[in-house]
Amino acid sequence: MFVFVCAGCGTQLTTALSQVALPVHAHQTFGNGLQLPVLMEPGTFAVNPEPWGPPWRRWEEIHPDEAAARGVHAPVPALSDGAPGAAVIAPGDARATVLVPEHRGGGYCCGLDGGGGPNVACAECSLPVASRIDDCSLWQAMWLAPDAVRRHPAGEAAVAPLSWTELMAEGKGTPPYAPIAAWASRTAVGHWSNYSWSWSPQWVAAAGQALAHLLVASQGQPVIVPDGLVGEVFQRTLDAMLPARPQARRAVLAGPGRPAPDEGADILLVPSHPRTGEVWAPDASAAYLVPLPFGVWLRMLLPESGLPGPAPLPVSGGLPDGVLRDDFDWPACRPRHTFEVDWAVFQHTLVRLPAVRSPWLRDVVESFRRGC
Repeated sequence: MFVFVCAGCGTQLTTALSQVALPVHAHQTFGNGLQLPVLMEPGTFAVNPEPWGPPWRRWEEIHPDEAAARGVHAPVPALSDGAPGAAVIAPGDARATVLVPEHRGGGYCCGLDGGGGPNVACAECSLPVASRIDDCSLWQAMWLAPDAVRRHPAGEAAVAPLSWTELMAEGKGTPPYAPIAAWASRTAVGHWSNYSWSWSPQWVAAAGQALAHLLVASQGQPVIVPDGLVGEVFQRTLDAMLPARPQARRAVLAGPGRPAPDEGADILLVPSHPRTGEVWAPDASAAYLVPLPFGVWLRMLLPESGLPGPAPLPVSGGLPDGVLRDDFDWPACRPRHTFEVDWAVFQHTLVRLPAVRSPWLRDVVESFRRGC
């Protein structure tokens, strides 16, 4: 367990927190004018090893050798020139902090987006220490500035991460569908549909990351993924991006508690540990490992028949005006729109894979872009 303190005066700025892996969707922008929940679970923090946030440098200003040293192997619009190592927490875990009034309106739509730099200061010494984000289409979070805070042990015994067996027994999966509300609305509204239920932003981001790895693993050949949810998420896009050829590479789900993948599997869709970020790997396999967040991977194991269908029609009548209830669990409803990966996450992942420099992969991506 750790606490973060102000680098200027030593004031404790957070509750005791345990470190987890940085979510794939940490910097995701989802839809337009939509409300997303808090990024981090209470009592946790994650660290982004890369620089993020202002100031930004355009790609034309960066030498390719410098970009490669930072792990970026293909052109991007811009790279952050900020300090690496920002920690992200749930806003409710912050202590002794105040908003900086002059930064509250810096680059926002419906809330704060951190585009103007740190907008939260230490309540004791006024040092800017964090960026509070709660704008529409962004995950609510507080990003602690790495050069303005210090991390100290909290004195509590560290809890060992759950083993893969324990994670499977816990069975904490990420549902593929989620209700998404528009900004300032009292009821959920549709995301690209007339219904309140959307494909989960977490699934959309996870698919963007995995698709980049699937393209690299394809070696330019068609890729066949399992039917059901996996096929619904990936197959249409893979068929559109990769040329039709006689030989195809086969991807299968593999991981803890699963039968050993057969020798004919070229690609393994495997989970990453939610706390350590470790990617599960079989004892011996030459297959390419494509990581998926554990919760998404776990739900992909369910057969399509085990997923909820359209929500039943509501009964007549209702509660009196002004009376709300919090014990109602909405039945999940399948979105009517086709699944689309998060292309920003896809791009972010792909340019950080050295294989992106391969001519065949550049041709595949450029050909797909021209066809869109």
